[in-house]
Amino acid sequence: MTKDKDTPPQSDNEVIDRIYEVAVDPSRYEALLDHWEAMIGPQRAGAHGELEAAPAIGLDHLAGHIERADQVLDRVINTDTPQGPDALVTQIDRSAAFAVDDGLRVLAHNLAAAQQLKITIGSRIEDLSLGDGDAGQLAQHIRRLLRANDDTPVVLRARDGSSDRLVVFHLRCVRTDPAGPFVLVLSSDMGWPHGFSDMLRAAFELTPAETDVVRALTEGRTLAQVAEARSRSIDTIRAQLKSIMAKTETRSQTELVRLTLSTMEIAQFTAAATDTAPETSTGFARLKPVPFHTITLRDGRRMDYLILGDPVGRPLIYLPLDYGLTRWPADAEEDARKRGIRVIVPVRAGFGHSTPLPKRAPYMPELADDLAELMNALGVKSAPFLSLGGDSHIATMFHAAHPDRITALVACAGVLPMTRPEQYDRMDKWHRFILAGARYTPHLLPFMVKAGFALAKRLGKRGFLHAVYGKSDADMNTIADPDAFEALVVGSEVCLSDRHSAHDAFSREVISHETTEWTEDALAMKDSIPVIFMNGLQDPQTPPATLAEFKADYPWIAFDVFPDGGQLLFFSKWRQVLDRVQDFLTPD
Repeated sequence: MTKDKDTPPQSDNEVIDRIYEVAVDPSRYEALLDHWEAMIGPQRAGAHGELEAAPAIGLDHLAGHIERADQVLDRVINTDTPQGPDALVTQIDRSAAFAVDDGLRVLAHNLAAAQQLKITIGSRIEDLSLGDGDAGQLAQHIRRLLRANDDTPVVLRARDGSSDRLVVFHLRCVRTDPAGPFVLVLSSDMGWPHGFSDMLRAAFELTPAETDVVRALTEGRTLAQVAEARSRSIDTIRAQLKSIMAKTETRSQTELVRLTLSTMEIAQFTAAATDTAPETSTGFARLKPVPFHTITLRDGRRMDYLILGDPVGRPLIYLPLDYGLTRWPADAEEDARKRGIRVIVPVRAGFGHSTPLPKRAPYMPELADDLAELMNALGVKSAPFLSLGGDSHIATMFHAAHPDRITALVACAGVLPMTRPEQYDRMDKWHRFILAGARYTPHLLPFMVKAGFALAKRLGKRGFLHAVYGKSDADMNTIADPDAFEALVVGSEVCLSDRHSAHDAFSREVISHETTEWTEDALAMKDSIPVIFMNGLQDPQTPPATLAEFKADYPWIAFDVFPDGGQLLFFSKWRQVLDRVQDFLTPD
């Protein structure tokens, strides 16, 4: 395929390949994870001296590929039903998609392929308007895929024959159609919906010229190419872009393209399935059904919650981690009932049926205020908090905003502010991929999380838990316990199920956690409330060296350390946890 000065470096090319592979086949997620770390790790190490001053790593040149792959991911990965070429390509609205038979002719195509590549049924691949030799190379790879036994997807880069824009093709052989195998070709080119220019002008008060500039940038053209195509100086195009960004309240060209693509998604979103998260949390073995309750927050958003244990007992606020682990092992829930503990489990914004937060809302403070409103609705003036993993951050933010309403914090597998780059480097690769990605490449994280959720759906929760926690013997032993596994699977339904996915809320929450400086808020708990951290030495996110640094930085926190505990410590050590919590329970 053609190469020139605009072609990405080889390391970027490999990551781009993996991004498109994951979009079509989420089982290739771990390969992306490894390539991503190989590229980002050295940049992360050199991006800072002091961690709190570290800038986000600039990878805006990958953002367009991420956005396009994201749309493919939305429409392709969630179906495992064998389909013919027509049914398959029509699922894909924006990215150009077409199917090719063994005669190297187009069997089926979507509207975007017709618009962008001028493809029709029966078109010969060699006749596509691509750069010198690119159509022939594309045909050669399609022919090889159809004849080979290896169905590994292929990613190729080419140049558009008329505009010289970079086009990425993802090729995959499909052998499930009774009529015979075909190659599905997905392109980074995308269609511009009919009437969408009018919608943009009305929504943002853009001029016709400004709308044309937005379209050109969204389709991948450079400012110089836009200027040449419109017979204007590049200074004129820059001035128009400045006006566009002011009207759309965007701060960069990448953000403008992202906003346009999101708006386009809304414009084309005509038959979305209704979110059918369940109204009752129902176990499949020993867990008893527990109904979700609902309150309306002061801004009109819906917030759901569960009550575990004793419905009229002494209150305990339980923060279930961003995996949404809202249920406990059956014996733990029964023990809470016997101890007279009313376990209040908030279902956070964007999880289950709880309404997501507005896009520009300050995430952590809003979550803290939502908790305060829930306590008001339940008549709870104050209570101890029990948190899992990174939810110690939310408890800390709650204390900062409502110091008189939290009487103690017991943090299982708790974390504290990251202050050293090696604290990311020590993590197991799955945790590092998400957490360091949120810190250093937050603009690319949503796709990574969505792909991870898609992989979890494909593997099943047991398979996904094994992938994430496979190097922690303690966590693997917890997952192997039937009662703990039931609690993990059933509780996380508010985060991910066959009918619901909270990937957007998960991404926003993790990004807020990793990009918010909260050291002063953590220190403010000293001499204010009792703080107990219960940590295992086999935690893939907080290994022993990091835990030792936490203990040195926060000597006033009481640390209970379990050599045989991991990040899922609560689900194996819940008796010890409830013994600790018991000391801080008071009648409301």
